[in-house]
Amino acid sequence: MIIPRILLVVFILNSINSFSQNKRVRDYGIEVGVLKTGRYNSITDVDGVKVGHTTLIIGDSIRTGVTAILPHSGNIFQLKVPAAIYIGNGFGKLVGYSQVKELGNIETPIILTNTLSVPVASDALITYTLDSNENVRSVNSIVGETNDGWLNDIRGRHVKTEHVLNAIQNAHGGFTEEGNVGAGTGTICFQYKGGIGASSRIIPENFGGYTVGVLVQSNFGGVLEINGAPIAKELNNYPSRFNYDVDGSCMMVVITNAPLDSRNLERLAKRAIMGLAKTGGIASNGSGDYVIAVSTAKDNLINHSSDSLFNETRVLRNEVTTPLFLATIEATEEAILNSLFAAETMTGRDGHKILSIPTDKILDILKKYNKVTSD
Repeated sequence: MIIPRILLVVFILNSINSFSQNKRVRDYGIEVGVLKTGRYNSITDVDGVKVGHTTLIIGDSIRTGVTAILPHSGNIFQLKVPAAIYIGNGFGKLVGYSQVKELGNIETPIILTNTLSVPVASDALITYTLDSNENVRSVNSIVGETNDGWLNDIRGRHVKTEHVLNAIQNAHGGFTEEGNVGAGTGTICFQYKGGIGASSRIIPENFGGYTVGVLVQSNFGGVLEINGAPIAKELNNYPSRFNYDVDGSCMMVVITNAPLDSRNLERLAKRAIMGLAKTGGIASNGSGDYVIAVSTAKDNLINHSSDSLFNETRVLRNEVTTPLFLATIEATEEAILNSLFAAETMTGRDGHKILSIPTDKILDILKKYNKVTSD
């Protein structure tokens, strides 16, 4: 009888975390784009997708974590998902790119963490896969990263195997925790506190009614804009002479239930970079801006082994992809903004302090430019 009580406590804690979200952009009357969002306005609006976090806030210098994204609830190695990875700017350490480029699929959960924890996260994914798949001798783990070394003691390499496995095991659907959680715990965006953000869009029924969900780990610089309003310029908070470091990175994960092959998934991934640009991101020299795009269409999942000589798939025609492109741009833009609005001021390594965005000032600017739909 002890186990059910433990499970009940865990469920209650998860429920509290899920429903005590910090405010998101739409809570302030800021609407991005024209397409409808899904129920949760998150990557988890794509049926079967789960997200889990391990957040490490310890002492005065550990500010990091892990975020796990599971494309479906089955054995991902045995039922691989069509996928593509697009590199907007390649100053990064993403693991697994070449095999995805060659074969067009992903066979593990997607893990996001900090730069120096990529090896341990990759090893943990291998452990996770081997534990549930006998006779497997090759695993293409997918791990993305950004550098949280300003707030976090990144050299300490505090992320361990159990943290990665916990993020996978605790992954759930529904509301996605955002801001200072998981891989976004110690990140910085537009000189403000960044973090994890998510959003989704549903395309019209006459184009299939498919869902596109996006999750980002925001840790980059540029000249912040919201719905076209020049926020950074109004606040005089931008690199007018580029006399400070605007480098950083942004990991973007795009998942859709639309039946797309890897070629059109790469085209979809390219549009996420447009969403980043709409927020004022500039993909600077030292920025690792990567997009991982996945299709979860059930009929197109790829069996690890089969007696058939053929993979029988049914994919959308090229001309039907345009609404999905728009959905990706809008959801990426809003996911980045949600990562900023959900994040909170944080003090970390060596007393470094990064403030959250000045919400009140930003709302005044948006009202000035008629970019807010309601108070």
